[in-house]
Amino acid sequence: MRDHVVAVDVGTGSARAGVFDASGRLLAKAEHPIVMNRPREYHAEHDSEDIWSAACTAVRRAMEQSGIVAASVGAIGFDATCSLVVRDVEGRQISVSTTGERRFDTIVWLDHRALKEADFCTATEHRVLEHSGHVMSPEMEMPKLMWLKKKLPATWEKAGYFFDLADFMTWKSTGSTARSRCTLTAKWNYLAHREKGWQLDFLQQIELDDLQARGRLPDETVPVGGSIGWLTADAAEALGLTTECHVSAGMIDAYAGALGALGGYAADPVTRERQLALIAGTSSCIVAFSQECKPSHGMWGPYYEVVFPRSWLVEAGQSATGALLDHVVRMHTAGGEPTAALHQKIVARIAELRAEEGDAFGERIFVLPDFHGNRSPLADPHAVGVISGLTLDTSFDGLCALYWRSAVAIALGIRNILEKMKEYGYVPDTLHIAGGHVKNQVLMELYSDATGCKVVVPKMNEAVLLGTAIAASVACGLHEDLAAAGEAMYPGGDERLPDKSKQALYDRDYRRLLAMHRHRAELEAM
Repeated sequence: MRDHVVAVDVGTGSARAGVFDASGRLLAKAEHPIVMNRPREYHAEHDSEDIWSAACTAVRRAMEQSGIVAASVGAIGFDATCSLVVRDVEGRQISVSTTGERRFDTIVWLDHRALKEADFCTATEHRVLEHSGHVMSPEMEMPKLMWLKKKLPATWEKAGYFFDLADFMTWKSTGSTARSRCTLTAKWNYLAHREKGWQLDFLQQIELDDLQARGRLPDETVPVGGSIGWLTADAAEALGLTTECHVSAGMIDAYAGALGALGGYAADPVTRERQLALIAGTSSCIVAFSQECKPSHGMWGPYYEVVFPRSWLVEAGQSATGALLDHVVRMHTAGGEPTAALHQKIVARIAELRAEEGDAFGERIFVLPDFHGNRSPLADPHAVGVISGLTLDTSFDGLCALYWRSAVAIALGIRNILEKMKEYGYVPDTLHIAGGHVKNQVLMELYSDATGCKVVVPKMNEAVLLGTAIAASVACGLHEDLAAAGEAMYPGGDERLPDKSKQALYDRDYRRLLAMHRHRAELEAM
C-alpha cells in the first residue's frame, strides 16, 4: 500500500529529504550540501545538476534510514527557493554566469544583480505590481530574466527553458513542462485570479514579450496538491523510488513552511487569518492568509491560490536574519566562523550577562538590520544596515552585546512588519515559528516579548518538509484535499506568551528603530 510520501526541500546551501507517513510522522530525514558560486558582488549561482544530485542522495539516504520500501511511497514533492534555472532548447545546461562556466545555470534567489531591472519594473507602475507590494524586488524572476537578456544575449538566444527551481525539480522528475500555480504566481507576476494569467502588455513593457515561448511557460498552472505526473524511469532510479510514484506540484519553500506551520487551520479560513507563519533561517519570511484580496505596499502579494484554494496569501520578510547574526559573528574580532557551537556559546554568555546586568546589557547599542536591503515593510532593496553605539571593545563579551542587540533589532523588524500589516486590514496575533531560529533561545524569547504576540513552536520543527509532504499526500490521493491532509498531519505546537513586564522596554526600542529609519533617510538625502 502506498501510504507514505517523500518531501524534498532545496534550500540555499543544501537539499534535504524527509519520509512521512499518513499521520505526518517524520520517519527519517537526510541532507546533502549544494554548491554556490559567488563570482562577484551581488552575484550568486547554483549548478542545477548538482542540486538534482544532492536531492537524489538525500532521498536515498532518508529512504534507507526510514526502513520502508520504495513501493510504499505514493508521491514525492519538491519545494525550493525562488531561484531561476535556465536550460537550452535541448534541455542541457547553459551558463547564467559572467564567468561563462556552463554548469552554473541557476541564479540564486538572494542574487541582487538585477537591481536596475527591478527599478525599471517598478517605474512601469503596471497593475501586476499591485500584487507585489507596488515594488519589484531583484529577488523576483522578471528582473533576473531582463538582466539575462541584456547582459548575456548569447545565453538568451540559446535558451529553451526557464524554470523556477521547484518547477525544474518536477520537470527533472517527470519530463513535464507543467508549472506550479504557487511558483508562477508568487515569483513570475502571473495573475492566477485572472482568466489570462500572463499579462502580455507588461511583458512587452519590460521587453520580455518572447519570454513565454522561449521559456516554454504554459498558460495554465497546477495548484498545490495537484499531480504533475509520474516519476520517469531515470528519475525513479536516481531517487531510489518507483515509476508508480506521483510528483506533486512544486512550492516556494517559505509557502511550504506556511502550510506545514498552519496545517491545523487548513479547514478553518476564519481562524487562519489570525495566524502567521514565520519561517526563519538565513532570511525570514512572514506568511499570512486572507479570504479577501488586500493590496498593500511593501509586502509581496496578495497572491491567489498559491497555497490554499480560494484564499489569498501575502508575504513579508527580512532578507538577512540568520545571515545577519552570522555576519556579526564573522566580522567581530572575538568571533570567527559562525558555527552552531559558537552561536550557542554566545547565546549562553548572553544569558549570563543579562542576569548580571539586567536591562542595561548592551543598552546603548542600536542596530538597523537592513544589511541586505529592507524587504518589508519599506520594500527597499537598496537599504543598508546601521550600527550605533560601538566602542573600542574587542572582547567576547563585546561581541555578545552586539549579537544581543542585533537580535533585538531583528525581532523589532518583525514588529514593524506586523504593524504595517494591521494598517492594511490583516489581524495577526499569533506567530507560528519554524526553521533554524527555533534553536536560538535569544530570538525565540524576543519574537514573543518584542512583538507582543503569542508564539507557537510546532512539536516537530520541520514545517517546510511537512508542508511539502502534506501537498504530496493530496497529489497521490492519500488524503482528499489540503484541509483533510492538514488536519491529519499537523503535529500541534507549544505556546509561549509575551512577558508583559518587558513591554515598556521594547516599546522604547521600537521607537528608536523607527527613529533610525528616519535618520538614515535624512543622511542619505543630504
